[in-house]
Amino acid sequence: MEKYWNKIQTLLIDYTPKILTALAILIVGLFAIKFIVKATKKVMQKQGVDVTLQRFLGDLISWSLKALLFVTVVSKLGVATTSFAAIIGAAGLAVGLALQGSLSNFAGGALIMIFKPFKIGDLIEAQGITGVVKEIQIFTTHVNTPGNRLAIIPNGALSNGNIINYTAEGKLRVDLTFGVSYDADIKKTKEILMEVLTSNPKVLQDPAPSVNVSELADSSVNFAVRPWTNTADYWDVYFGTTENVKLALDKAGIEIPYPHSVEIQKEG
Repeated sequence: MEKYWNKIQTLLIDYTPKILTALAILIVGLFAIKFIVKATKKVMQKQGVDVTLQRFLGDLISWSLKALLFVTVVSKLGVATTSFAAIIGAAGLAVGLALQGSLSNFAGGALIMIFKPFKIGDLIEAQGITGVVKEIQIFTTHVNTPGNRLAIIPNGALSNGNIINYTAEGKLRVDLTFGVSYDADIKKTKEILMEVLTSNPKVLQDPAPSVNVSELADSSVNFAVRPWTNTADYWDVYFGTTENVKLALDKAGIEIPYPHSVEIQKEG
């Protein structure tokens, strides 16, 4: 017992300073990392760096410094850094092979941050999902759909697929088609449709709206109605124009054709 007690005392004497030093480095290091990340974000804010890029770089700096701090703390405990680095390398290779999809998403997130095909608040269509970008994280992008559902899209697939950014140009064209009877006066119908567009304050005059005959269908003359509007007013113009066109055509006595069913009675 005395022999073991002497060994324990020797170990305590040898390792207590190392443990205390490692703890001190860990505590000070965590505070320093927090301060560095906060200061870096403030600098980026002053420089007008995009909010998404601020978060991404902040997370990247934080995790990189924490990994460096971990290696420093372990080395202070007496673990050889060379062997430790080899272990980390082997573990990193194994984790890398197991997490190929996650690494692809990480790379996709980096590409999105660099090339900026969209930013927070943009209305986009990608991977079969349409909605407003809520947040861009390292591995995923969060999108709010028109039905207020949260869609989480992996950045790997997002960066490698087609992306339609409806907000980028600031203006959108609303594509609508209305059919009227062959008996209707084409010139008068065009005037009524154009009046509906020009009377709507949310329809832009530059680019100017347009109304044109697009098709002579089986039972109707179809008009392509193309108003332009700001991105935020798209749905207001879409639904408002549809309703106002119906009211205006009814008021003018212009018929909108619809399918008729004819019953054929069989003779007894």
